[in-house]
Amino acid sequence: MNNSVENRFFGIVCGALLVFVAPLFVLFLFLSSERADKEIRDHISILLVANAQALAKPLWDLDEESVTQISATVVSQGAIVKVEVRDQSGQLDVSQSTIPRSFDGKLVQVSRAIIYNTIDGPKNLGSISVYYPALGLFSGLKQEEVVFISIFIFAVLTVFGTALIGNRFFVIQPLMRLTAAIEATRQLGSRHHVDWQSNDEMGRLARSFNEMQTKLESEEKELKLAHRRATDIYNLTPAMLFSLDEEDRITAVSDYWLLTTGYNRAAVIGRNFADLVTANTRDKFVKRRRAESGMAVTVKFVCLDGRPMDVLIMESEAGAGAHDRLSLSVMTDVTELKASEDRNHRQAITDHLTGLLNRQGFEAVLDSKIAAADAAGQELACLFVDLDRFKWINDNMGHAAGDRALIELVARLKTHLAPFDEAARLGGDEFAILLPAKDAERRAKAMCEQIASIFETPFAPDMHLSASIGIAIYPHHAATAAELLQKSDMAMYAKKRDGKNGAQLFNNAMLDRARSRAEIEANIEAGLVDNWFEAFLQPIVNLNGRGIAGFEALMRLNHPQKGLMPPAEIISVAEETGKIVRVGNIIMERAISNLAKISRISGMQDTYLAINFSPLQFDPALPARLAAIVGRHGIRPERIVVEITEAVLMHDNPEIRMIVTELRRFGCRIALDDFGTGYSSLSYLNRFPVDIIKIDQSFTRAINDGDDDVRQKSRMLIEGITTLSHKMNCTVIAEGIETEEECRTLHQMGLDYGQGYLFHRPQHAAKLIEELMAPQSAVARAS
Repeated sequence: MNNSVENRFFGIVCGALLVFVAPLFVLFLFLSSERADKEIRDHISILLVANAQALAKPLWDLDEESVTQISATVVSQGAIVKVEVRDQSGQLDVSQSTIPRSFDGKLVQVSRAIIYNTIDGPKNLGSISVYYPALGLFSGLKQEEVVFISIFIFAVLTVFGTALIGNRFFVIQPLMRLTAAIEATRQLGSRHHVDWQSNDEMGRLARSFNEMQTKLESEEKELKLAHRRATDIYNLTPAMLFSLDEEDRITAVSDYWLLTTGYNRAAVIGRNFADLVTANTRDKFVKRRRAESGMAVTVKFVCLDGRPMDVLIMESEAGAGAHDRLSLSVMTDVTELKASEDRNHRQAITDHLTGLLNRQGFEAVLDSKIAAADAAGQELACLFVDLDRFKWINDNMGHAAGDRALIELVARLKTHLAPFDEAARLGGDEFAILLPAKDAERRAKAMCEQIASIFETPFAPDMHLSASIGIAIYPHHAATAAELLQKSDMAMYAKKRDGKNGAQLFNNAMLDRARSRAEIEANIEAGLVDNWFEAFLQPIVNLNGRGIAGFEALMRLNHPQKGLMPPAEIISVAEETGKIVRVGNIIMERAISNLAKISRISGMQDTYLAINFSPLQFDPALPARLAAIVGRHGIRPERIVVEITEAVLMHDNPEIRMIVTELRRFGCRIALDDFGTGYSSLSYLNRFPVDIIKIDQSFTRAINDGDDDVRQKSRMLIEGITTLSHKMNCTVIAEGIETEEECRTLHQMGLDYGQGYLFHRPQHAAKLIEELMAPQSAVARAS
C-alpha cells in the first residue's frame, strides 16, 4: 500500500500545500507589513515637509516656544511616538516623546533638513527627526485581512479533505474494479467485458475496450469511404488546387483550377508546370521550388486564352522521399492585389501636388539613372532648383496661390524635358532634374537658360518668381548618387549666397567652404563643451576727456591650437545652427562677472557693460535670466546696456517687443547697434524704447574720405542722426574710431562717446583689469 495511487495522491496534495500555499501565506503577511510601513512613511514624509516649512521661521528666530508647540503637534500625529528638533548651531534641541516606559521594541527614525529662504539664498538651519515603532510580521494586518486569512485557511482545509474523499470514492474504487476485469480477461483468454457503467474516464475506457473488435472489422470500409471523400473535396473545393511530382509534372488539378484557367484535364496532366508560366518569371519558379520544400512564390501564369494572371503559389509536400516527391499546391489569383500594390508604390514615390517624383522616388531613380549612364557611356547632370521668393508668396498671398504657382511651374518645365529626363519635387520649393547626355555640362547650361525663360512670364498678377540652380555632373563631380545630389545642393546654396536668380556649376572651392563651415561647427561645439569661449572687453570712452564710460562685451573663441579665431564666421554659423543662444548665454555670464571685477577698481563703479544679443536669444526667459545674473554679481540693472540690431526689430515681432520692454522696465538700457545701415532704422527711435544710438563704423571712416561728396554727405548724415537722437534724449556713440582726426571731427559734431582702436583694442578681461589698475591709467567716470 505504500506505493498505492491513493498514498501518492495524498503526498502530492500535502506537497502542493507546503510548496505553494505556505509561501503565499508568508508573502501575504510580508506584503501587508510592507504596505503598512509604507503608509506610515508616506504620512510621516508629508508631515515632515509641512512642519519643516513651519519650523523654518521659528528656528531662524530661535523661538523655542514655537518650536516646542509645533513639535507637540507632530508627536500627536498617527504612529509618531517621538520628535526631535535640533538647531544647526546647537542652540536649540527640542524633544517630545509619548513612548511608554514598558516599551522595549525597535524605533524607526525619519529625518528632514529645515531650510529657510533668506535674501542671500536658502539656509540650512537644522533638522527635524521623528520616530515610530517598527512593525512586526503580524502587526501590519488590518481586521479585514485577518478575517480573509481565516477564511482562506478554512477553505484550504476543506478543499484538502474533499480531494482525499473524492479520490477514494471516484478514482481508487473504479480503478480496482477495472484492474480486476482486465486480469480476468488475461487469465481466461476470452474477450471478457468490463462490468462498469459510468460517464467518466473509467466508463469511456471500459466502453473502448468492449468496442475494439467491432471497430477493427469496420476499418477497411471507413478507409475506402475516406478516400472517396478526399477526392470529392479536392475537385469541389473553390480553390485552384494542383499537384506536381518530383519532375514538376502536373499529376492532378481541381475542377476549379480548370474552370479558372480554361484548360481541360487531359491537356495538362503530365505537362511541366513551368511551361504554363511566362518566360520572365519561369526561372524564378524553378529556382524557388528546387531551393525550398514548401515554397511560396508569385509568378505570371498564362491561361488558355493567352491572358496573363498574377498568381501566388503555396506548396506543401506530400511525398515520402527525394525520388517520390509529390506536392499539394494552391494557386491564388492576385492580379488585382498586384495592381493595387503598384498603384500604392507609385503614390508613395510621387508628389501629390505636381505629379513629379518626390524625394524618395528621386533617390530611388537616381541610382538607376547613374547605372544607365554608365552602360550608355554618358554623363549625368543633376540640377538642384530652389525658388527664390516662394516663401514670400506663401506668407503674403496664401498657400493656395503658392500651390497654383508650383503646378504652373511644373507644367511649363515639362515642355522642356526630353523623354529620358527625370524631374522631381524634393519638398517645398526645391526641385531636382536629371539630364543624361554625352556632354552633360553643355546640356545642363542650356536647360538652365530654358528654366530662366519660364520665369519671364508672371505666374499670376504681381507674382514674379526666379530660381537659384546648382549643377553637378556625374562622374566629374561625384561618384555616387548621394554625392551627386549633395554637390548640386552645395552649388545651389553658393548661388543663393552670390545673389540668387541664376545657375552655378559645382567646383571644389564649394567643398572647401563646406569643410570650413563643418570645421567651424565642430569648433563651436567643442568650444561649448571644453570652455573655449571668452568674453573680451573693449572700452567705450567719453569724447570730451577720453575717460572710460563703459565696455562692450565681444565674443572670442580661443582654440587651444589655433588661438583666437575670427568671430564673424563663428557668429554667422552659430546663428544658422541655433547654437548662438548657448554661446550668448556664456558670454553674457562671463562679461557681467568681469564687470563686477572691474567695479572694484577706483573710478569704475559707474561704468556700464554693453552686451550684443542675437535675435535668437530673445526668448521669454531672457529678462529673468539677466536679472538673476546681475543680482548674483551685485550689478545695478542700469549699468547693463542691451545692444540690438535692426534684424531684431525689423519684423516687429510682438514677443520681441514685449521682451525688450520688459528689459527696459527692469532697468537695463537699450542700444541700437550699427545705426544707419538698415532700411528703416529711423522709425525704430519712435517705436522702441531706445536709449543709445551706435553709429556704424562705415560712417566714421567716411567723414574724412578723400571724395568731397562722400565726406560731405557722411558728415551731414552723422550730424542729422546726432541731432535727432539728442532731441529724443538718446546718447550717441561712434564706432570704429582709428585716428585723432576722426575723433576730433566727431567731437565737434556733438557726439557723446566713441569706440575704436584709437583708444583701446578688444582684450582679455584680466589684461584690461591689469591696465586699469596701473598707476598711470587716467580714468574718468562717465557723465
